[in-house]
Amino acid sequence: MNADELRALQAPIKERYRQDATAGVVTLSSHGVLGDEQISCKVDTGKAIIEAGLHPASGGTGLAACSGNMLLDALVACAGVTLSAVATALGIAVRSGAVSAAGDLDFRGTLGVAKDAPVGFKNIRLTFDLDTDASPEQVAKLIQLTERYCVVYQTLRGDPELSVAHNVAAKPA
Repeated sequence: MNADELRALQAPIKERYRQDATAGVVTLSSHGVLGDEQISCKVDTGKAIIEAGLHPASGGTGLAACSGNMLLDALVACAGVTLSAVATALGIAVRSGAVSAAGDLDFRGTLGVAKDAPVGFKNIRLTFDLDTDASPEQVAKLIQLTERYCVVYQTLRGDPELSVAHNVAAKPA
């Protein structure tokens, strides 16, 4: 896809959102089912069912996906798609590229071993390796706009309002 094709594809969508701001608000969702015998959760991604389980650092076997890795996977996927779209829109040719993310966790926090250890990533590093003839200024703009428009990056960087609800099946009478 080139820049003109991308603009043509997105133009009516952007115009609709300009005319009706509520049309741009879309609720994404995910659903999982708890595993029967394993400490796991099967998540239907729409493309495959992923079974997530404990990371080996918290007692898992390593056979199930780690939700922390899945978070990094989502960041890599979003950043890669965003970078590709931005490069296309700017007319920057990227012959090939790779995106990677790494984050540091202190499992003492999630296991309740040390109350002063945080639960969650302490830091996350996102890296782009690009094969391009773009100037350093163009690459800097490409990365800046990728950060700006990457949904997962901005969500992690921001402070989204989170809420938790629960439902309990009624006990038979």
